[in-house]
Amino acid sequence: MYKKIPKHRYDKTIKMLKTILKPGNTIFDLGVRNPFSETMEKEGYEVINTKGQDLDDEFDILIPKEVDLVTGFEILEHLVSPYPLLKNINCNRIFLTVPLKLWFAKAYRSKTDPLDRHYHEFEPWQFDWLMEKSGWKIIKKEFWKNPSDKFGIRPFLRNITNRYYAVYAERTKESYTNYYRGTLNL
Repeated sequence: MYKKIPKHRYDKTIKMLKTILKPGNTIFDLGVRNPFSETMEKEGYEVINTKGQDLDDEFDILIPKEVDLVTGFEILEHLVSPYPLLKNINCNRIFLTVPLKLWFAKAYRSKTDPLDRHYHEFEPWQFDWLMEKSGWKIIKKEFWKNPSDKFGIRPFLRNITNRYYAVYAERTKESYTNYYRGTLNL
């Protein structure tokens, strides 16, 4: 999965996670089990992952009732349309990170793995709008850099430019009203 674990991003993510949810709680993590799933477990969280299904096609996922928080770290950019997934998540709280669009680099695209490609790299306002439109209210947000120890113009720009956008959000009351209106035919 990774040739080198992104320690800086992992450290930032865990630090923000601890401000949102105390260890001992249950997390439903969008995406297959990965090194960060293990990191969260080492920090005291119980982690349940999705099974590798295509979340563009299978966006109506069953989330166990004991889940306290849904997470999605570097997953939404791989979806053609993250809106249906976000709209249908049956949980009150969500913590997501996405890569930001960089003016000096094209969107990431693996030449060997068709699942490891970024369809989206977001500008913050775009992601905020996606969250709002899908029924979430952003409570907390942070921007992170992706430091590089390489030499060159682009590595230098990566050291001074935010690369990741982290968002903690909660369901809005309006989305509950709309959900129940459709479910109960009110």
